[in-house]
Amino acid sequence: MAVKKDDCSFGDWTEKEESKLVHKVDLVVMPILMLCFFALQLDRANIGNALTDHFLVDVGITQNWFNVGQQLLNTGIVLLEIPSNIVLYRLGPKVWISCQILAWSLVAIFQAFQHGLAAFLTTRLLLGLLEAGFIPGGLYTLSLWYKRSELSKRFALFFLGNGLATASGGLFAYGILHMRGVAGLTGWQWMFILEGIFTVLAGVVFACLFPGSPDAPVSIIGVKYFSEAEQEILRMRIIRDDPTKEIRDPHIRLADIAHTLADPKLWPHILLTIIGLAPSTALWSYAPSIVASFGYNSLTANAMTSIGQWISVLLVVIAGFIADRWDRRGFFVLVAVTIELAFTVAYRCLADDAKQGTKFAVLTLAAATCSWWHAVHGSWLSINAQSPAERSIRMAIFIMSANCAGIVGGQLFRSDDLPYYHRGWNIAVAFMAMSVICVIVLIALYAYSNKSVQTTRARSDTNLRRIQCE
Repeated sequence: MAVKKDDCSFGDWTEKEESKLVHKVDLVVMPILMLCFFALQLDRANIGNALTDHFLVDVGITQNWFNVGQQLLNTGIVLLEIPSNIVLYRLGPKVWISCQILAWSLVAIFQAFQHGLAAFLTTRLLLGLLEAGFIPGGLYTLSLWYKRSELSKRFALFFLGNGLATASGGLFAYGILHMRGVAGLTGWQWMFILEGIFTVLAGVVFACLFPGSPDAPVSIIGVKYFSEAEQEILRMRIIRDDPTKEIRDPHIRLADIAHTLADPKLWPHILLTIIGLAPSTALWSYAPSIVASFGYNSLTANAMTSIGQWISVLLVVIAGFIADRWDRRGFFVLVAVTIELAFTVAYRCLADDAKQGTKFAVLTLAAATCSWWHAVHGSWLSINAQSPAERSIRMAIFIMSANCAGIVGGQLFRSDDLPYYHRGWNIAVAFMAMSVICVIVLIALYAYSNKSVQTTRARSDTNLRRIQCE
């Protein structure tokens, strides 16, 4: 069956041709973005693994100052998230993201030589400032290549890069941390150096191979993947799915930001992201240490933590495919957040003297289900944007909110709450309960908004019929 097009000069294309072309995009665009997200997550999360290799003692800081450093990283991201996306919107992803990756990778390498509180705080803030904008920029870039009905699973695959890094980071740490003493360096120093070098290589791959956008799908060095006919199909299929993408002002204006912030439905999304992800950010930073507190060897704890993270990787992918197939993203997020709440409550209700295996099993399930709804939540927010500028701003605010969650979560597990973190887990339960309420409120707001739109259209149709009759 041919797909009709009004302004495609070379003729119609079939559904089979379009499907084949989308698969080609999947093989070109997705792996490169996933690779870079993988590298980003390694660089900002490996410090949690460093804790099990005497990082605090070697650098000369306390646990509470470590938490402050994590908050500074997230603060840096929040500060430059929107400015970074304004630059990306202007320059395009292949130029701006290439510069970003190469810049933060250098900080990721040289943080291996930090010593003292000032150096620690400076490197965390600098890493956050340079990483700002990559995730919303990646999400916005995906919205240029895919239809709305295709976005949830691609968002999920993009976040799969993050999940794979989180899951394999513990395994990498288990091997690399054994290098303590090689060339006079500690294990955590080798981890920062090697994983930073990997990010440099990922940046080179992105700069040389990423095709940018469907309007000009050619990499910086001139690598071209699509013929002119394929390029036109890529462009037209997106415009037919969402006409707002046809006209794109190269500038994001203050009026665009004000219009986006004026949408009352945006704010529950922001609140849900902050309180829903705060327990996750705290758990991923301290999961290796918590597992070690059960009585396991500290290096073994890094590998054991990856079990929950690998389960989470699988859940994120399943979530994206279910959400696109079901086409009820709000209801899916509600189910997923409720499941996370259930496992958070289950861990908090365990007795302090519960069996080692029981604690690990419940913690693993709590870790596996934390934030698995995040990618679907992002696609839910993205597809309801009314223009490309609004979509870019929404994605920036979405990731800003996620990093605000990191700021909040950075103080959930404190040294005065050791060894069981009762207060921290109580707050986590409260946050997840509030998250369920947020999703319910959002579903109600969208239902009301859709009903209002339908009523307005019905009135317009009635008035049009009256005019025609007269």
